[in-house]
Amino acid sequence: MIAGGIGLGFVVLLVVVFLATALRVLREYQRGVVFQLGRFWKVKGPGLVILIPGIQQLVRVDLRVVVMDIPSQDVITRDNVSVKVSAVLYFRVVDPARAIIQVERFLEATSQLAQTTLRAVLGKHELDDLLSERERLNLDIQKILDAQTDTWGIKVTNVEIKHVDLNDTMVRAIARQAEAERERRAKVIHAEGELQASHKLAEAAEVLARQPQALQLRYLETLTVIAADKNSTIVFPLPLELIGPLVRKLTGAPEA
Repeated sequence: MIAGGIGLGFVVLLVVVFLATALRVLREYQRGVVFQLGRFWKVKGPGLVILIPGIQQLVRVDLRVVVMDIPSQDVITRDNVSVKVSAVLYFRVVDPARAIIQVERFLEATSQLAQTTLRAVLGKHELDDLLSERERLNLDIQKILDAQTDTWGIKVTNVEIKHVDLNDTMVRAIARQAEAERERRAKVIHAEGELQASHKLAEAAEVLARQPQALQLRYLETLTVIAADKNSTIVFPLPLELIGPLVRKLTGAPEA
């Protein structure tokens, strides 16, 4: 009886050990790359996976989108400006077998490739492009990374440049450039306004030349506008035809 109890306990122990080493449960977003005697066999999951202990081994792979922060990189642009650029990378595993077999530690490999690609792509563009055309640069980096990681079974879905840090000297230079640009636009707008006003004044002069009475009315209207300010002294000439007879009468001079 004692021997039978020991034998039954040993069998139960073997069954427990077998189940512990042979059964795996993979979640919906996981896949298992199964190796049989060191050779790739198949990709299994999700759900319950049964392995042969000692013969088959399983490596779990997560299929969810990985959000990876690309550390700040020192970049020298094409116009020789030194900046620090950081970005964020979005990718996921689409082929678990290649992600395990083709590359060692695919997460680290993708991170290093993203850093070098970021420096290489941004170094081909000027600072103005880096500041104003981020969407196009993001797309260029994403396409290059996607093409290079395709052999690893990895799909790069998006790349976003987060920060572009400039030193204080460059910030001041950009501010001076922006101020000069605004002054240039202001001068151009003022010159265009003067040109349009000159055309209108020329047209008004032609109208007044055809109607002398209109010139007198404009003269009186100008006096009215000036008289609105009571702090002003208005001196205006009188026509000689109006004051000539009065002067001759006072001086007794004969009429011409």
